[in-house]
Amino acid sequence: MGVVLGVLIGFAIAASLYAAVRLLTGPQRVISPERQAMQAALHEAMATLPHLRKGLSPHSAQTAAPHLRALTQAPAIALLDGSKVLAFDGDGSDHHAAGHLLAVDHGRDGRVHVQTRFRCEQPGCPLRAAIVAPLMVQGESVGTLVALYHDGGRLRPEDTRGVDETAALVSAQLALAALAAQEGRLVEAELRALRAQISPHFIYNALAAVASEIHADPEQARELLTEFAEFIRYAFQGERPYVTLAEELRYVEKYLRLERARFGERLDVRLEMAPEVLQAVLPVLSLQPLVENAVRHGVEKSMGMRRVEIVANDLGRDAEVRVIDDGAGMDEAQAQAALSGSSEGIGLSNVHHRLRGAFGEGYGLELESTPGAGTTVVMTIPKFRAGVRAA
Repeated sequence: MGVVLGVLIGFAIAASLYAAVRLLTGPQRVISPERQAMQAALHEAMATLPHLRKGLSPHSAQTAAPHLRALTQAPAIALLDGSKVLAFDGDGSDHHAAGHLLAVDHGRDGRVHVQTRFRCEQPGCPLRAAIVAPLMVQGESVGTLVALYHDGGRLRPEDTRGVDETAALVSAQLALAALAAQEGRLVEAELRALRAQISPHFIYNALAAVASEIHADPEQARELLTEFAEFIRYAFQGERPYVTLAEELRYVEKYLRLERARFGERLDVRLEMAPEVLQAVLPVLSLQPLVENAVRHGVEKSMGMRRVEIVANDLGRDAEVRVIDDGAGMDEAQAQAALSGSSEGIGLSNVHHRLRGAFGEGYGLELESTPGAGTTVVMTIPKFRAGVRAA
């Protein structure tokens, strides 16, 4: 719920700013000074968004500071981490540098505080007053926005309101950054859990398949060992969270070759891929666990020849990948348990949660199964999603 709320906040801010800019930059021959000021302010607000979405750091703070000063119309602006300056822009920047202390009274209970007498020990510093606004994320202060002025006696209510609204904008972006980081850690943890879950079962069986060929067909054994090494390298590399469907399929084929060495003619595999979907991007190890699940439950636990099919269809904006086996199947309660993670399996719930985390609630896995008639796992992913790229 927190991630969804954060995304909605981000969309609302971006949509509102975009709509306002479109309204003000429409076909108008004459723009009043007030409209020009508003247009400039919206431009500055939008300019801060990509930097602050990365979190509050010395670099992001320094990049955003000039835009925040333009928004508040203050002679100087500072972003603080505790009492230390992360970034400073405007009058006094020759001696108010990053890492220095700034003597301001921090706001309490998340409220803006006006300090009419700001004291700086540097001779000739023109700054004499400050408006201090805490930056709040989930009810906790993560930093401070300080607008500095030449004369505390000339501060207006509009100045305080402007600083407060600017701090709210910064806080909203920092909240989204925190949610994105939290989601990223969750996805990485889920991927590590999936690797830990599939590795013992697969590694044992793959090495057993290689061992069975060493005396009968040494060349075949060498080729299988190469396939095994390449698949393990792919599965356990940590630097690529997303891959194309074509690349995932390439390593699924390596996995299937190892399984064919185990089952021989008992395993029949059919691939049918629409070329239009091969460049769709998905989280690494999204398709392979579905195929491993089909082999384990559809072939390993059955007698006689069994078929596993992988079919990818173009749905326009989306791609659909079906992994089909003709094994024992399952009832509706077992299917729901597999997707929820409350049953033993090869990571169906893990893949489902990672797909939902990457693409939203409209995507993920569905199970279609009937006892005695096999199982179909349907994976739906977008063919393109902004911000999701294969490494």
